[in-house]
Amino acid sequence: MSALQDKYKALLDAANADGVTGLQVAEADGVLHIDGTAPSADVKNKLWDVYGQIDPNFATGDVVLNVNVATAVEGAKVKVVTQETDLNIRKGPGTDQPIVGKAAKDEIVTLVGKANDQWWLIRTDAGEEGYSYAQYLSPL
Repeated sequence: MSALQDKYKALLDAANADGVTGLQVAEADGVLHIDGTAPSADVKNKLWDVYGQIDPNFATGDVVLNVNVATAVEGAKVKVVTQETDLNIRKGPGTDQPIVGKAAKDEIVTLVGKANDQWWLIRTDAGEEGYSYAQYLSPL
């Protein structure tokens, strides 16, 4: 086990224990890549919580957590209520996380789950999935 795998053992253990399928762990250039499919939004949110406990504010940048939710979870539709610009969809719940997509103003997206009061996990009709600021999402 590498030093990074040891550092993030709790994260890897949680992924295994919570039924992440297709789990792949690879290391390249000092970054641990974790890929797989979570059975629910709750599991994905839990993984981010574990990651945040190991590396507060995700400051180190030595993990790429690329875990999506297995199926289009039936959830509430929400509307993007930005002033003028597109809403950023991020890999994880934080402004320091990379942008993986955008949702247009007034676009209707699916609420997959809530990481916390500030960050909601959403999926666009095009299949882009990630976290966005809840203040820019309004239930229909």
